Amino acid sequence: MAAQPGDSSRDDPNEPLVDSDPNRRSVIEPWRPARARGRRATEADGLVAPAEIAQLFAGGEAGGRAFRWLLNEGRRLPDLADVVAGLGRQLTEGGLPLQRLYLGQRTIHPQMGAIGYLWNKGDETAQIIEREHSVVTGATYLTSPMRRLYEDGEKLIRRKLVGPEAQLDFPVLHELAETGATDYAIFLLEIDDDARASISMTTNAPQGFSDAEIASVGAVMPLLAMVVESREWHRLAKSLLEIYLGEDAGRQVLGGSVRRGQAMTIAAAIWFCDLRDFTAMSNQLPRDEVIALLNDYFDAMARPVHAHGGEILKFIGDAMLAIFPMQDDLDRDNRCHVALRAAHEAFDALDALNEIRASAGKPPLRAGIGLHAGSVSYGNIGAVIGNSARLDFTAIGPAVNLASRIQDLCRGLNRPLLASKAFASPCGSLLVPLGKFDLAGFPEPQEIYGLPD
Repeated sequence: MAAQPGDSSRDDPNEPLVDSDPNRRSVIEPWRPARARGRRATEADGLVAPAEIAQLFAGGEAGGRAFRWLLNEGRRLPDLADVVAGLGRQLTEGGLPLQRLYLGQRTIHPQMGAIGYLWNKGDETAQIIEREHSVVTGATYLTSPMRRLYEDGEKLIRRKLVGPEAQLDFPVLHELAETGATDYAIFLLEIDDDARASISMTTNAPQGFSDAEIASVGAVMPLLAMVVESREWHRLAKSLLEIYLGEDAGRQVLGGSVRRGQAMTIAAAIWFCDLRDFTAMSNQLPRDEVIALLNDYFDAMARPVHAHGGEILKFIGDAMLAIFPMQDDLDRDNRCHVALRAAHEAFDALDALNEIRASAGKPPLRAGIGLHAGSVSYGNIGAVIGNSARLDFTAIGPAVNLASRIQDLCRGLNRPLLASKAFASPCGSLLVPLGKFDLAGFPEPQEIYGLPD
């Protein structure tokens, strides 16, 4: 059964529910705490008290076994999917009659608003389930027990699913009962003092969970929350660095390449593209339409680059700088061919976008791409002001400057793509010589190549 961050497979955004309770928090940011931030944490906020230690073993070995595993092994696992799967196995081997576990949490990501980890008994690892930001306005979340935890301050919701004590007051419980589940519990996990994560469990044992077993698992929650928080911050750092810097640059920074001036020299095919007549368009169009236009244009340019292993280093207004790193001299010809193939696919994508724009009565978009192959300095540049710094991890050097100048020449020659001799040489008849041209900042005329007519 596919699960949602609302712990359900059902999500119909066309059936939003209106909540008139003025004490609830906004559904747009349900993970924001209702209580005031900034208070000093007390001992009871995050530590397992002696009475809770006793509870670990009150329901058998499961709680204590899971606690020891999280403390000694689970906290060292880099992936939360493996943590959830390991936790499920430890609880099961300790005697808890688990059917499934589901850990859900809000996250920070441009496209993803929530992430979940679903483990069913017998699975080697947990299934990762990503959901868009709109999930918090859909019926599934609005009618879920998860919402009650995040917005109403409850720490635990327990429901029997069969028998005289059955209480199926959430739609998800009907779905779980149909899978054979007999008992359900969902625990709040406070991450960074926020109510924005939870873990639920079900069993298909005829007798369900005992109260002692629920208490035992509940005593594990403070430690599990600490592990989830640690893994989530690491995942967020890696994800956001990749989004804003690029995959390799993000990996370099996360790996410790953070000092200003720290750089390496690499060989690469260099791509510099620019949107034609953007200044005039941006002066005439509404702000939101300009942003949408740029996003559509960058989608067309960036997706082929990414698909062919290129690194998008930066967006500069309406321009984009990317590189295709070369492993060695033998890789040089291949990287130039790959970059040229990506450029053809980018123009195809732009043509498809222009067909959509034409159907809406909008003018076509035109772009110029400059290509070069050479050595670049790849690393940190920027400013240090006292104890603060603003750095950029990027590529600089004469080779990057030449790619930019070649792209500038596209407008004057009315050509969509131009390349240097160093880039064109491995491409053979795919690029043809157009002559030598003076380029700003370069003392000698440069031989320029373009696509055949």
